[in-house]
Amino acid sequence: MQRSLTVIHALGMMLIMFSVTYILPICTSLIYQDGTLIDFTLAMVMTLAVGCLMWLLTRHNKGELSIRHGYFLVVMMWTAMPAFATLPLLLLINGLSFTDAYFETMSGMTTTGATVLTGLDALPPAINLWRHELSWLGGMGIIVLVVAILPLLGVGGRQLYKAEMPGPMKDAALAPRIAETARNLWLVYLCITVVCIISLHLAGMSWLDAICHAFTTVGLGGFSTHDASVGYFNSSTIELVMTVFMLLAAMNFATHFLVWRKKNLKLYLLDTESLGTAIMLVVSCFAIGTFLWWQDIYPSLWTALRYASFNLVSIAANCGFSSTDYSLWPMFAPLWMLFLSCICASSGSTGSGIKMIRTLILIKQAGRELIKLLHPAAVNPLKIGGRVVPDNIVFSVLGFIFLYFMSIVALTFALVISGLDFLSAFSGIVACINNVGPALGILGPASNYGILNDFQTWVCTLAMLIGRLEIITVLIIFTPHFWQR
Repeated sequence: MQRSLTVIHALGMMLIMFSVTYILPICTSLIYQDGTLIDFTLAMVMTLAVGCLMWLLTRHNKGELSIRHGYFLVVMMWTAMPAFATLPLLLLINGLSFTDAYFETMSGMTTTGATVLTGLDALPPAINLWRHELSWLGGMGIIVLVVAILPLLGVGGRQLYKAEMPGPMKDAALAPRIAETARNLWLVYLCITVVCIISLHLAGMSWLDAICHAFTTVGLGGFSTHDASVGYFNSSTIELVMTVFMLLAAMNFATHFLVWRKKNLKLYLLDTESLGTAIMLVVSCFAIGTFLWWQDIYPSLWTALRYASFNLVSIAANCGFSSTDYSLWPMFAPLWMLFLSCICASSGSTGSGIKMIRTLILIKQAGRELIKLLHPAAVNPLKIGGRVVPDNIVFSVLGFIFLYFMSIVALTFALVISGLDFLSAFSGIVACINNVGPALGILGPASNYGILNDFQTWVCTLAMLIGRLEIITVLIIFTPHFWQR
């Protein structure tokens, strides 16, 4: 009971902190005079009031969270925050149901970028900024930010960090204290975002568009202020800038921090995971670009490479921007892009999916099994980047892969049973569980998720949640052992 009250106490503090994030759209409303000031202020007050009430009622219940309660708090946070984030959308967008509003905010906070809204060009600036801010906050993980603050308030943060941070090697730290590690990661994240904003503005975007698209580029969120997404700008310079920053966001932010601290770019080459991501994306861009040119989709190789590179990196890095309707390309190209979205993002990045480190471990483990068949007595430790990977991590990766594919199968069947065609259902679940956004079929880049019924929308919402929290974090709370003392 004591630990349960500690969870409520911590969640109340998170809601209080989350209410502060409304300041940015409130300031935007004041600058643009878009008529949303009262609604955002009301949403801020309501969120703050609920958070204060939860904190006051449990103010005597402070302490270190157990592993069980750390996982439970993470799931509670990722389900509660999007619910409170719906308030301004429900107040300002006529006819928007709670189901669609929750899908939109969950898509933002999980950096999926799938949307149910149309007429984005005509939305008030504050609403567009709010959607993009949610993606930016969810990119690094608002829990990681909170971990830097909670120890000062009497609630330990290590279990939260371990529960939320992506990838199989969660105990790797940049500093002796977990709060300092979280602050270092957020410092790098913030600096890259600022550079991205300036770069996009210099490339031709307005300051509002630059801020919004930088939020969802570095956060790999994929939201745009325009229905045509990045295709609205029709600028190869803007696409190049965004491609570079999407690549950076798909790499481990711990590596970025070490490169900055040691002033040594060679560390990127020493990071096996980042190197694997870069090689896979560069080779795929040239291959798909050449394929599209060969198929006479584009008149020149340069044009084919331009569209192939931007859209492939966007999907593979789990971002979800589009500059053209790639669903009209020969089916091989969008299917390859969707496959890359499963494996290309690095652990410790703002992307989702299986992650490159797990892919490398699986490849190495498959090689070990083949060697073991030929030499049963051979000692062949699994190594990544010259370091031995313990067997317990290998086993956890195998367990994760099984749950990953079983989740895709189960949720795809749920959509097919509900009446959705197989291509749309399968690609939609893969896109949601990898937090990509656009899928294929009727959920392709030229459409959106607003065509789904309520049941299908909730299935996709669940897929986004379990994908962002790496499946196990969510599924573990449904096991009998989780609730046993």
